Amino acid sequence: MKKIYLLLTLLLICVFTTSVNAQSESSLTGTIHDESNQAVGFANVAVVNSATAAVVTGAIADMDGKFKIKTPAAGSYYLKISALGFQQLQSPVFVINGAASKDFGKLQLKSDAKVLKEVTVQALRPTIVNEADKMVVSVEGTALATGSTAYEVLEKSPGVWVDQEGNITLNGKGGVQILLNGKPSYLSGKDLQNLLQGMSAENLKDLEIITNPSAKYDAQGTSGIININLKKNLLFGLNGGVYAGYQYNRYHGMTTGGNLNLKHGKWNTSVNADLSRRPRFRDLEGSRIMNTAQGKKYMTQDGLEERENLSPTLRLATDYDLAENHSVGMIANLQYGDNKNTFFTRSLRTDRLTPNDTLILSNTDMDNTYKNGTFNLHYTGKLGTSTLSADVDYATIKNDTETDMYHSFERVGGTDPARVNEFRNLNPTNYDIYSVRTDFSRALGKTGKMELGAKYSHVVSDNELAYYNINDNTAVFVPERSNHFVFTEDIIAGYANYSVKFGEQWNLQTGLRAEHTTGKARNEQNDRKYLNLFPSVFLQQKVSDNYQVSYKYSRRINRPHYEHLNPFVFYIDPYTLATGNPHLKPQYTNSFEVTQMYKQTYNLVLGYAVTSDFIGEVPVFHADKNLTIFERRNMDKFTSANATLVAPIRVKPGKWEINNNITLAYQHFTTTVNDFTETTEQLNLSAMSSHNIQLPKNIRLELSGVYQGPGVYGLFEFEQMWWVDAGFKRSFLKDKLAVTLNFTDIFKSRMVKIDTVVDGNVNTIDQYHGGQAVRVHLRYNFNKGNAFETKKRNVNLDELNRTGN
Repeated sequence: MKKIYLLLTLLLICVFTTSVNAQSESSLTGTIHDESNQAVGFANVAVVNSATAAVVTGAIADMDGKFKIKTPAAGSYYLKISALGFQQLQSPVFVINGAASKDFGKLQLKSDAKVLKEVTVQALRPTIVNEADKMVVSVEGTALATGSTAYEVLEKSPGVWVDQEGNITLNGKGGVQILLNGKPSYLSGKDLQNLLQGMSAENLKDLEIITNPSAKYDAQGTSGIININLKKNLLFGLNGGVYAGYQYNRYHGMTTGGNLNLKHGKWNTSVNADLSRRPRFRDLEGSRIMNTAQGKKYMTQDGLEERENLSPTLRLATDYDLAENHSVGMIANLQYGDNKNTFFTRSLRTDRLTPNDTLILSNTDMDNTYKNGTFNLHYTGKLGTSTLSADVDYATIKNDTETDMYHSFERVGGTDPARVNEFRNLNPTNYDIYSVRTDFSRALGKTGKMELGAKYSHVVSDNELAYYNINDNTAVFVPERSNHFVFTEDIIAGYANYSVKFGEQWNLQTGLRAEHTTGKARNEQNDRKYLNLFPSVFLQQKVSDNYQVSYKYSRRINRPHYEHLNPFVFYIDPYTLATGNPHLKPQYTNSFEVTQMYKQTYNLVLGYAVTSDFIGEVPVFHADKNLTIFERRNMDKFTSANATLVAPIRVKPGKWEINNNITLAYQHFTTTVNDFTETTEQLNLSAMSSHNIQLPKNIRLELSGVYQGPGVYGLFEFEQMWWVDAGFKRSFLKDKLAVTLNFTDIFKSRMVKIDTVVDGNVNTIDQYHGGQAVRVHLRYNFNKGNAFETKKRNVNLDELNRTGN
């Protein structure tokens, strides 16, 4: 309770501070409307001295047409208001005698018919935009995103790599934190993969890739943050859309759904629903060379994995305006997944010397039901130059998996009957996550800004594995291979962030975040308690109007995923196991970055990072057990350096625009396995070029090509690969109906090839994840009203990013 009292006390102090600040400041206020009494957003409001006609101050109205300007010195003035598509408005002259406030009420602008008739704008939205602190990948309205999933969009983003287990790396570094609308996704690994595969890209607006976050963000995520922004309700009244799509990638799939938004009075409510059936498959070929006491053993393997995911999702959001600049709201995200997975492999094990080859036929059937509910209550307020927000979050995740495995062992050329093993795993997993957070910001002086915040979170992770042998169709419980793992974690965090501008050339932002972590595993003597400080410093220099340089430093942490602390042994095949490690330590990264921007268009980013106690997966061969066990371990060190060049080209503005990204990265890993120090390093080149081309008949073509050179991650080495995607989009019925046809991995070239060598034992895997597909998609939109913007939530619950399995 003391922790809750501390947060409430901070909240009251912030409210009092903002109230005092607001009461001491007078202002000129008003609201701008058009002839239909609808708000006009982003209008320019200038305060002009009536005697000299000089502009003394001003502001830009918000999206609701509201403006607020600090009262100028005593004198005689008038307002001059202008907005694109409207005639300029000049108010009557008014007199300021003191510090009194003045409310102009509703100011009406008249449409400029001449401008509206003569100006026709046709432009292609850039796919990738680089801002000072992040890279923004546009998704909304693009042909390549239509009919896709959020997972597939993420896979195609610059510098992002998603492996077959759903693990995400950014610029060659793991430990990425995934947010949805500034809020945590609550998941990682397979659970995150299930969430993103069940989310239609129709509901996405853009991705924000932040490689060096400030102290305001949770310190979790050593390689940065990817924020997935969902579409926002932008219209008064009732509006929305419906869509349906079909895909073929050897199997048949479909998606359908819609969104409905209502803005009425002080209420702003939206509903998004989606139902999808998405098939996926994996073709696999692998080989192993194992050093045993009897000499080298060899195994070749080929297999086919088939997956089908039926996933309905529902998102509800509502905001209510308590008063001007004060609102409360609620968000609920609900997802259900019914996953079927069948994995068949054929393996041949031999020593290449004696006629003792063994043929192993394996079949794995997995049924998985996944339930994810996340709920948020929030308050946002603004008084003067101060803002205050508070959030309460709760998430509950249930993942029930039943796996049946069948293995047949047969001597090649022998006469003995095949030996058969059958067993079953029941693996229910539950997470309950609670969090409360408050953030406060206030302007200091003419160019300064202070941000303060506090957060408390409580996590309960409950993971059970029940193992059964199947004998004569009877399941026999095996206690020595079963376990029940419960882990609880509490994190108390606080931060202070200060930014200031020096003259016209320099901007400084510096911050410090403190996080105290307490973790405890039931039945495990592995309690943990530690306090960490995470500083960040960003310095931006404006060398000229066409050239800016930013210098960035931050320290971050990557705590182990809850499931990686689980000491269970998971059976993959007769010669392969996977296990967690309850003794895993967090990994820490010091990151340095220099960003150069030329003409607000071209970017060159140079980065260097050092990670200690890097958490990686290590395949270890145990000769005495004749097994390869994939273990989670803290590696000694991970060093990376990268250079990223962003160079867009406008071949013909509005007709053909190209976005180009090239990254050169160096990774170096060292770890000790069985008293041997293993080192992997690689200089990796990746490039992406996306083209937006306006064709005749109002058809838009989007073409994307990607190359990823050889790379390493931990002790795994990846071979090069490349792929090409294309999409066509055409609108009808005054842009209300959009029809899209797209093709992914046209040349079936996106092959994933992985090699590992540990203590002379070699593992090689070649696999194809069924990326080649054709999709057709239709969407119909309806709307009525004027533009407005819902309030964007910016809440971090990084604990929920660590609940994957």
